[in-house]
Amino acid sequence: MEMEENEVQQQDAELIQLVTFTIGLEEFAVDILRVQEIIRTMDITNVPRAPDFVEGVINLRGKVIPIVDLRRRFGLESRPHDKHTRIIVIEIDVMIVGFVVDSVSEVLRIPAGTIEPPPPVVSGIESEYINGIGQLEERLLVLLDLDQLLSNEEKEALNKV
Repeated sequence: MEMEENEVQQQDAELIQLVTFTIGLEEFAVDILRVQEIIRTMDITNVPRAPDFVEGVINLRGKVIPIVDLRRRFGLESRPHDKHTRIIVIEIDVMIVGFVVDSVSEVLRIPAGTIEPPPPVVSGIESEYINGIGQLEERLLVLLDLDQLLSNEEKEALNKV
């Protein structure tokens, strides 16, 4: 079943707004509609027996929010926070979670048609976390699937943090 030409043009015309960020040398993106806010790092309280990728919790305006280190989540080595480190606060399954990223790059609008399905293995990160690859002029963006980023067991563990 082939798409009508005007359907393809309509899909290309549909813009997706993304927040882009870096982890190591890779650039990632998430749908801006899922992002509640982006904050600088703050004091993170360690939580005993939390999953390995959980850095701890923060108090954000009276709410206790678990903080996930995306570097550790992706099996990369942790690194000390610096002036570029940010926490992206996102709602996943009615739970608010903060994700530590190396830096936040920009907010982009890209045509939906420029997003390709993910290849089987992308830079060592399991493809189940990936929604697609956004092709920009001289760079590629890895679009993360926030709902797949944490397994059900990990979400339950975060609820207990």
